[in-house]
Amino acid sequence: MHLHGTTLTTPLGPFTLLVDGGGVCAAGFTGRAETLQRRLDPQRRAATTRPADDPDGVSSAMLAYLHGELDALEGLTVAQPGDPPQLAAWQALRSVPAGQTISYRQLGALAELADEDTDPLGAQAAGAACARNNVAVVVPCHRVLRADGRLGGYLWGLQRKSWLLRHEAPRDGDEDR
Repeated sequence: MHLHGTTLTTPLGPFTLLVDGGGVCAAGFTGRAETLQRRLDPQRRAATTRPADDPDGVSSAMLAYLHGELDALEGLTVAQPGDPPQLAAWQALRSVPAGQTISYRQLGALAELADEDTDPLGAQAAGAACARNNVAVVVPCHRVLRADGRLGGYLWGLQRKSWLLRHEAPRDGDEDR
């Protein structure tokens, strides 16, 4: 098995993407593919990473997103293994439109991990899934906030999370977002 990797220059620093035959398996704000690869399942951790300019069009999609085409990442396939609650949370995250945020508890309910009104464990399960998300920005865990509206955590730093939220925020005269 091998992975195709590329590192992009972004306003937030280097952003590396790793792609296998099934889709994007890792993405994050680092210039080192091995940093991402260490977080992957054993088979992908052992894979050889080969440089590629635009593997499966993911670089083009990420650059389009960064240049304001906020829906550019929606068509990308994600190949991130996880347990059923993680997979449900990651799928639910991809349904949250750019420019919108939800709470961890709302994510838990959206992913059917727990009832939003009666079970606070849904928020914990959602938070755990966000912490294990290896495909930053494509699986937009940056759109999840604490119940009090504060940022909460983000593997790649709260400054980056804040920047991504501002980047996606609707602007005056922008009714479509």
